[in-house]
Amino acid sequence: MTERQIVAMGGGGFFTDETALDDYVLRLTGKTLPQVCMLATASHDSRRFLARFYDAFEGRARPSHLRLFPRTVTDLGEFLLQQDVIYVGGGNAGTLLETWRQQGLEGPLRSAWEAGVILCGPSAGGICWFEGGLVASVGPKPTPLRGLGFLPGTFCPHYEEAQRRVVYHRALIDGMPSGFGAESGTALHFVGSELAGAVSSDPEAHVYRVAAVDGKIEEQALPARYVG
Repeated sequence: MTERQIVAMGGGGFFTDETALDDYVLRLTGKTLPQVCMLATASHDSRRFLARFYDAFEGRARPSHLRLFPRTVTDLGEFLLQQDVIYVGGGNAGTLLETWRQQGLEGPLRSAWEAGVILCGPSAGGICWFEGGLVASVGPKPTPLRGLGFLPGTFCPHYEEAQRRVVYHRALIDGMPSGFGAESGTALHFVGSELAGAVSSDPEAHVYRVAAVDGKIEEQALPARYVG
């Protein structure tokens, strides 16, 4: 059976000139030049973001991108199934999920994942695969949102940021499902819906399981293999 894999990054990747987490994902494909498709929906298909993506992956992969407004591909399912990696960029997670739902992208993404295409991304590109998380781009404080639910629980990237951490804890106490807090420079690797392990490009960065128990937050630090 083909393995379903998701690599959810707390932050980092090519846009921060940190390539170790991206290299880790590329190695998972087992290919010399894997097909890597960027979905930059969360940054409104920023030209600067896409230019950095192509610069970072040229020569290491065969990069492409999928634009949804205007849509550049007629058959989303067929196009995504041709990829080895679907890389989702950071930005506004709320905009990303709303746009995907409007465009009917959830089904094709799930089909690609079930066929063995690796899904990955930092920040918004990590939140989207879970039941929920926090979007930091709406209003003055992070706000809970509903994800695609490919993975159980919730995800909080940039967990080193004090305000984001506090709001995530409050949301958990208020009933949001338990989940993971991942600092920038770390990533969680899921096979199927189970956590296979954590990796880090920064030896000082950490990953946690986080839950509310009897109205109090409990954090469990997870070992992260250094890949930097």
